[in-house]
Order: sequence, then structure tokens, then C-alpha cells
Amino acid sequence: MKRVEDPAQLQLIALSLSPNIGSATLSNLIQYFDQDLDAALAAPADELMRVPGIGAKIASEIGAINLDRLARELESWRDQGVTILMRGDADYPAPLHAAEDAPMTLFASRVLPAEILPNAVAIVGTRQPSKEARYITLGLAMQLARAGIAVVSGLALGIDTAAHTGALSANGFTIAVLGSGLLRIYPETNRRLAQRIEVAGALISETRPCWGANAQRLVARNRIISGLSQALIVVESDIEGGAMYAARFAREQGRHVYTFDLPATGNQRLIAEGAIALRRDDPLRDLPGLLALV
Repeated sequence: MKRVEDPAQLQLIALSLSPNIGSATLSNLIQYFDQDLDAALAAPADELMRVPGIGAKIASEIGAINLDRLARELESWRDQGVTILMRGDADYPAPLHAAEDAPMTLFASRVLPAEILPNAVAIVGTRQPSKEARYITLGLAMQLARAGIAVVSGLALGIDTAAHTGALSANGFTIAVLGSGLLRIYPETNRRLAQRIEVAGALISETRPCWGANAQRLVARNRIISGLSQALIVVESDIEGGAMYAARFAREQGRHVYTFDLPATGNQRLIAEGAIALRRDDPLRDLPGLLALV
């Protein structure tokens, strides 16, 4: 992690890591105080609550920010191999810059290579895939990796695991976007896979490195998965699956959404909504635009 010496940057990190301050609220806060973060952090609760999106709970969080403690935490995380990426910095993933709700602060196992990001495709799906879907995922990830396209997924069991594994088996680059902190790998059963990805790819998260996963963080990470990618492929999902959040975020971000004509209810919903159905035996044949990325 780069050392944080600029007080304004430390203040920005502190605000961005407050649990209930999203990107829009943070932007409103910065605008309200005319980019004077000293004033924002020193403001009384009643003034903070004049900012759109800030109520008593968030005002209390801002009032409790301890910059000295955060500076020590940042140094500790850096010593454990965590890299911090700030929106607006040259090292921040370029594809995310255009996303309105992109995190102000990201934690990563490394700086993502600039040449990788224009060639990235997300593969997501159910944690309990059919044998056919698992087979499709492994083959698809291997094909993409061999074509020089990075594979992005969420380290979950099932389709995500198959996507990362397929890319690694083809000596490709894969990015795992976590719903937990980098120092609290979730799920625990994928710790060894995460270690392999750390060597041959990258781990990334917006969550404090020492925090575990929860439902909100697992859902929110989907916008990063889609935002890092040029396209998103839902291999198999039911209609209530987390992959459907990823598909929604992808559409909002202007990404192409692909799936397979499998019986799963999520797949059929996506096709009805305009997602392109890929051939099971030769999916890259329907992805000429993606192959043109290479």
C-alpha cells in the first residue's frame, strides 16, 4: 500500500470507509463543504444533516472518525501486503472511473496491470451449478484466458470458483472481487484459491481489509465485478441469485450481458430481457466483439 502522507487524502479515505456513506452521499458532502474536508469532519451533527443523504446515524459516524487510528490501520494493512487505490489516482482501475457509484477507495493485492483492464470479462453465476454449467464455465474461462482476456469473478463457490480455476489452469490473469476484506477471505473454503489468484492475478475489495463479509457487501461487490469488465456472462442463475444483481449493474453501466440458454429461471429472465444467449459448445463464436479486444 502506498503510504498516506497527505492529510486531505487520509480524510477522504476515512469518509469513504464510513459504513453507511455511499459514493453519492460522499460526493454531496464534498460539494456542500466546497472540498474542505477539515470543515466537514469538524462540523456539528445538525450541519452535517443538511447534506442530502446524511441523517443522524451517518452524522454520528463522521463525528466518530479517528484519523490517527486510521493512519495506523493503513500502515498495518500495508505491512500485510495490501495496496490502496484511490479514485482519481493513476493506479485506480480505469474502467471504474466512468461508473457513478464506483468506490472512492479500493484495496487490492496489487496494482492491476493497465494492459489487463481493457481485456476483462466477468463470469458469474450460482453457488450450486449444474454439472453442465460448471463444465461450460471451466471451458469458457480457459478459452478467454488463452485469448488474452482477463476473467473477473467474485470468489464465491460454484460458478465463480470454476471461472477463476479455469483461467488459472490456462495460465491466464483472473481478478477476484471480494465481499469481505482482503485479510478475511470469504468463503474460507476458497482461501487456497485466493492464494493462487494473489500470485497469478489480483484480489480486490472496497471493504476494510480486516472486515468479514455480509449480505450487503456481497451484493455491492457485483457493481465492481461488472464495472471492471467489458462484458458480463451469467452462466447459470436462478431468478433470485446474486448474479442477477451483477447483470443489473452491468446494464446500468452500459456493459453487454450474455448468458446461456439453460433451464435456470435467471437465465430465461435474462434472455427475455435481451441478453445474448451464447452457444454452449462454442461460446467465443458469439463473442467477436470480445475477441476484438485482444
